[in-house]
Amino acid sequence: MNLSLFIAKRYLFSKKSHNAINIISAISALGVTVGTIALVCVLSVFNGFGSLIEGLFSAFDPDLKISLVEGKSFMASDEALQKVKHMPEVVFFTEVLEENALFRYKDKQVSGTVKGVSDDFAEMTGIDKIIVSGKFQLYDKAFNYGITGAGLSAKLGVGPYFVDPVYIYAPQRTSSINLTRPETNFVLDHVFVSGVFGVQQADYDNKYLLVPIQLARSLFQYEAHTVTAIELKIADKKAIKKSKDKIKSVLGAKYKVFDRYEQQEDFFRIMKIEKWITYLILSFILLIAVFNIIGSLSMLIIDKKADIVTLRNMGADQGLVRKIFLLEGWMISLLGSFVGIFVGTGLCLLQQYFGLITLPGSEFIVQAYPVEIQWLDLVLIFITVSVMGFIAAYYPVKQIKTETFEV
Repeated sequence: MNLSLFIAKRYLFSKKSHNAINIISAISALGVTVGTIALVCVLSVFNGFGSLIEGLFSAFDPDLKISLVEGKSFMASDEALQKVKHMPEVVFFTEVLEENALFRYKDKQVSGTVKGVSDDFAEMTGIDKIIVSGKFQLYDKAFNYGITGAGLSAKLGVGPYFVDPVYIYAPQRTSSINLTRPETNFVLDHVFVSGVFGVQQADYDNKYLLVPIQLARSLFQYEAHTVTAIELKIADKKAIKKSKDKIKSVLGAKYKVFDRYEQQEDFFRIMKIEKWITYLILSFILLIAVFNIIGSLSMLIIDKKADIVTLRNMGADQGLVRKIFLLEGWMISLLGSFVGIFVGTGLCLLQQYFGLITLPGSEFIVQAYPVEIQWLDLVLIFITVSVMGFIAAYYPVKQIKTETFEV
């Protein structure tokens, strides 16, 4: 065994001549442990909320989304798109038409977005998982139906299978404005609400009304096969990036292809920024705890001055003595980080499986704080504590001059 490491281990676990040194060393290790536990738990909670919201998005957003680089609407019958439709990687090829409109239910009016979808939209997205009331149904033999976001449903005061329909007003797209008869400037249609979905995001819940794409085309005066986007479900979830690159090569420069992250890029970027800002704040707090090592190590050096003299007289040079105490201080931080990561991981697992800490109120989609442990976070935390511990130990150690301890 390395001599400096052996002596450092003995110093760490052996009883010191002054009990205060033992207490200060224990407090230093405990501070590092608590700071590490906080980092593990907080970052895991951020991961849990991120995965939860991503799962909700995945029930509404497709694996890949195709739209125009320039312009808004295009023909789904385009030859390049038909090649994509028949690619083996593509399970569902869903036509989508989105436009803004005005919704009216009785005496309430709300502006929002009509999203016309084809029949396979539910299978493509799995929206059934986030239907909070009613069911996903676009039409039957007699009526057209719509599925509203939870916020839009609340604003209109409408629910599944209410007797009265929701009226949709869309501005005339193909004719000039008639100022003398304003009511003729709109195309009017209606749907009965069959279900309400909740993504727990205002951009979705407060504005979307899903309707049959044939109704949307008629309402907004578009030709058959006209779409504003094509939404795809990919067979192999692990090969989405590869499928995306292949589809882009087939479509050329006219179209752009978005994966799930790119469809919600702003949201995921904000989540990451919040996570890493929290990491930096907790790291500064941890740094204060780690710097307790300076005090405990300085006292240990004074306590072991007789040992330093003995080592010096036996031929140990200044580098060996410094290395012993550097390893001693570093081991305090490493011990705290190992225990902190172990305890923090254990607490996260308990929360994950038993939901010990619940969310206040009953408005959220889950009852307990969601957590997700990511091994890269644990590695980053360990490296962070190790680097801080090394820096904290290096400062008092570099002040050692063995000549001052000679007899």
